[in-house]
Amino acid sequence: MDPAAGGFPEDQFRQACAQLQQPALAGADWQLLVETLGISIYRLLDQQTGLYEYKVFGVLEDTPPALLADVYMDLDYRKQWDQHVKELYEKECDGKTVVYWEVKYPFPMSNRDYVYIRQRQELNVEGRKIHVILAQSISLPQFAEKPGVIRVKGYKQSLAIESNGKKGSKVFMYYFDNPGGQIPSWLINWAAKNGVPNFLKDMAKACQTYLKKT
Repeated sequence: MDPAAGGFPEDQFRQACAQLQQPALAGADWQLLVETLGISIYRLLDQQTGLYEYKVFGVLEDTPPALLADVYMDLDYRKQWDQHVKELYEKECDGKTVVYWEVKYPFPMSNRDYVYIRQRQELNVEGRKIHVILAQSISLPQFAEKPGVIRVKGYKQSLAIESNGKKGSKVFMYYFDNPGGQIPSWLINWAAKNGVPNFLKDMAKACQTYLKKT
């Protein structure tokens, strides 16, 4: 990807689609971290950083793909249902739409913030309609670091969603970031095991309210 151009290459969207069909877990030391609520989470240790990459696979019942993608993209609505959001908004910078996101961390740790670009595409893959959202951190002078808040570097996320053949969605998510600072490994493990499934569950609930709202 070329962050300066504000876009993602087509093959990154295709790769996310391919993971829905055939999870790429072979040939690397991906470990199954947890299976819960119909969600499986795998992690892979990055030897250079000592941090983990995550892949998430699962099904969200009664949540149609287009609705799930809409809710995921709606930042104003996320401020209503995601209790970890301290600040979240979009801003136009140099022709790009950039997202600023500050996340509440438990005391005594400092909050983290993210500056990133994202892009959504709807692809047709052999007759399957797949919604793909890609995001990656970017460094811009318009978003100076705040005192007492740690800027997250190296954030990458991809999300692919398609129908599960019923009323729900089949979901793949890839996630990596470097939260910086000193975070105990037990908290990182707890967040991965509980935070991701709970986030997806909360988002599914938010979808039901979103339907009523619209």
